[in-house]
Amino acid sequence: MKKEDKKQIIEQLATNLQEYENFYLTDIATLDAAATSELRRECSKQEIKLVMVKNTLLRKALESLEGNYEEFYPILKGNTAIMFSNVANAPAKLIDKYKSKKIPALKGAYVQESFFIGAETLGTLVTIKSKTELIGDVIALLQSPVKNVISALQSGGNILHGVLKTLSEKEE
Repeated sequence: MKKEDKKQIIEQLATNLQEYENFYLTDIATLDAAATSELRRECSKQEIKLVMVKNTLLRKALESLEGNYEEFYPILKGNTAIMFSNVANAPAKLIDKYKSKKIPALKGAYVQESFFIGAETLGTLVTIKSKTELIGDVIALLQSPVKNVISALQSGGNILHGVLKTLSEKEE
């Protein structure tokens, strides 16, 4: 591979690493062509970008970024594929779905500015809530007291209406 080609790949990887909030490093070497195609289709449905990379080029792309990604350097061995996603737990759920086949094998992940190294972290990654799920939870929590106040006002309004109606009927 020419030096210019390598430089272009490193720049593209660095751009993807900055563009996506989360990325997972996996090993999909044992997949055959049909299984790889199925995995790519599944990734596409869930808006996950799957890219095969050379470890040395990925390391250089990580080194070119601001921040310290040294925790990943020891796991950059063998075949590596990166799963880019803006949804924190989407790749983890996809990997978990295929874990009975032991493919793709999780090497590590960078999720919500935290490092997760090793396949044993998959359970934690699956349970991480996405930003939209967290916003939904916060909205639900905020709505609960408001709903209680509205309910109390409505029931109080019914009682007040009943009292006024009784008083008006009593005067007649």
